[in-house]
Amino acid sequence: MPYVNIKVTDEGVTVEQKTQLIKGVTDLLQDVLSKDPSSTFVVIDEVPLTDWGVGGMNVADWRARNS
Repeated sequence: MPYVNIKVTDEGVTVEQKTQLIKGVTDLLQDVLSKDPSSTFVVIDEVPLTDWGVGGMNVADWRARNS
């Protein structure tokens, strides 16, 4: 059973957007790995901007510096 964990920042991701993420991952696993979509387990974690980063900076700081 494929297990996919998607991390998104907590910036107001809608239910519709989460649905599209799940659909995209399921389609990818089906098309690339030939897995049955009903066997795909997808988890979406919403994480604060300060919990992960780009190039050694948290996302909020990186965006402030590069905007």
